[in-house]
Amino acid sequence: MNSVKKVYCRIYQVVFRVALPFLPYREPEVFKSMEKAGSLLKKNGTGSVMLITDTFLKSSGATESLEKSLSDNGIGCIVYDKVMPNPTVNNVEDALAVYKKSKCQALIAFGGGSAIDCAKAVGARVAYPKKSLKQLGGILKIHRKLPTLVAIPTTAGTGSEVTVTAVITDSDTRHKYTMNSFPLIPHYAVLDPKVTYTLPPQLTATTGMDALTHAVEAYIGRSTTKETRSLAKETVKLIFGNIEKAYTDGTNHNARANMLRAAYAAGIAFSKSYVGYIHAVAHSLGGRYNIPHGLANSVLMPIVLEEYGDSVHKKLHDLGIVAGVCDTTDSDKVGAEKFISAIKAMNKRMGIPEKLSGILAEDVPLMARYADKEANPLYPVPRLMNAKELEKLYYNVADWS
Repeated sequence: MNSVKKVYCRIYQVVFRVALPFLPYREPEVFKSMEKAGSLLKKNGTGSVMLITDTFLKSSGATESLEKSLSDNGIGCIVYDKVMPNPTVNNVEDALAVYKKSKCQALIAFGGGSAIDCAKAVGARVAYPKKSLKQLGGILKIHRKLPTLVAIPTTAGTGSEVTVTAVITDSDTRHKYTMNSFPLIPHYAVLDPKVTYTLPPQLTATTGMDALTHAVEAYIGRSTTKETRSLAKETVKLIFGNIEKAYTDGTNHNARANMLRAAYAAGIAFSKSYVGYIHAVAHSLGGRYNIPHGLANSVLMPIVLEEYGDSVHKKLHDLGIVAGVCDTTDSDKVGAEKFISAIKAMNKRMGIPEKLSGILAEDVPLMARYADKEANPLYPVPRLMNAKELEKLYYNVADWS
């Protein structure tokens, strides 16, 4: 990256960091039981709600107790269960049409980050009926109040239940773009470990590593605060201590609860301190090939951390000490290497591949430009890279064997 652009990026990031204490960040009100949703919405005077989820969760009966809670409290429930793993503009517009036709008054997102992001985008379109999602994309484009949104995560990964962000895929171009605005933070979050019991081991692994990615990128960036560093360390400790327990025993209540807390804490950390090139590259891969976001982050994390080199050694050493994989007697370089090696080993034990298949060499320059546009100048990464430099990350993660 040329020196002029580097200066511009760093000035841009400093301005956002200085402004952080004055921005209207808030946390959702948290509940521990899914059955609370009905009485909560009744208390708010809600008569009809749209439940946004996916086909598997609906058909498996996972939403039955939630729907019963709503019915018992006299709340009508319209279900939209066509959310894709990477929610699209078409998903949002289809759900919006049902929302309007049914005259719903509130939204409940039940699922992983895809369902929650879809619900956020529907809420944004309700608030801005004359604007497209593309017009609402970017930073601080949404200022109006959204309908009441209750987020019930069934995965412990994205932290979308507490973030300012929604990620939507353009149905035509397959490009992912982000919406970053404070009204997108859900009003309520239900962190109920029971709804994560049936999450398959592979999804437990990749969504959990997604949360780890949030914490790591928030910690190694240049816009951290005392609060976000503390939350990132808490997340790292919780994930290293619980993810494999949840992976091997899905009904381990304590492990599931700790993973939900980790995802929530990481969500706050990266909402305030942002992410980095791991996410920018992962978003482009997800949009182009529909690679699940958690999987892309899991595989990319050690690759990108190694590419950052000595710019992250001290901070990764700090995280390695918290994770229990190195100690204070190690040099920063050795501590960082041990931390990255521990991530690789954890991935391997949970069946996460070292590379991603299906990446086409001819697509790399375009995806790198998308990643460059997303990350620069907003993301306060440890070392700045332009689109050409980012191409290396795609080549390193691609399985062309």
